[in-house]
Amino acid sequence: MKRYDGAVAIVTGASAGIGRRVAGDLAARGATVIGLARRADLLADLEQSMKSVSPESRAQTCDVSDTDVYCGVLRRIWDEHDRVDILVNNAAIEEPTPVADAPEVMETFHRLFETNFFGLVAGTLTVLPRMLDRRSGIVVNVSSDSARAPEPGHSAYSASKAAVAAFTESVSHEAATRGVHVHVLYPAWVPTAMGMSGIGDNDPLPPKPVRRTEAQVSQLLLERMGGSRMEINAAWLPLLAPIGRTLAPRAYQREMQRRFAGSR
Repeated sequence: MKRYDGAVAIVTGASAGIGRRVAGDLAARGATVIGLARRADLLADLEQSMKSVSPESRAQTCDVSDTDVYCGVLRRIWDEHDRVDILVNNAAIEEPTPVADAPEVMETFHRLFETNFFGLVAGTLTVLPRMLDRRSGIVVNVSSDSARAPEPGHSAYSASKAAVAAFTESVSHEAATRGVHVHVLYPAWVPTAMGMSGIGDNDPLPPKPVRRTEAQVSQLLLERMGGSRMEINAAWLPLLAPIGRTLAPRAYQREMQRRFAGSR
């Protein structure tokens, strides 16, 4: 197992789901981890578990959608430790945005982009220049397979995650020649609270080839980040969606429309 002894790592969205698992696993592998999230009650348990294996680790409340506050927290952590080696921008929210509810859903669009995209961008741009100066560092931005195959009724979430992917890919090309690794993580479908929120009472779970556990995603990320590949894909099947859309566009559209009709 790849170790992170002595590394200073920041993980957002650390109170639950993938973020919580990544924060805990980084601490177990020797990193000093600062877990950020909005829910103080859940962070208290996380901090206790991290300190048991990494005494300098801690957790603190922070809403990444407030970019001024978030960037201030990142700068203070950097100054306190004289560096940040790893930033995992994992925080995200999800709400349905059916077009039938327009224009009321515009508020939801703004809310999702403030957390999922603008918060992530602000965090990346805060640490990246100093990482480039040091010629060392890792940034992981968590996207979604919804960015590749947007699902009907979830246009805001899909668009925000597609923006994350495009931003990260562009930035990674700039950073690669200066010793900094910027990755986009596609975690597949994970049965977190967010993942289950899109599953109706009578809906089947996604097919097994696209299902992953929090532990599987975390282990994959910790083994691959810092490597030469910009993309970290937890499942291979979603990679076929863009190919299918290109080679058989009408069949692809019919299937997506059928799925939407079946969910109504």
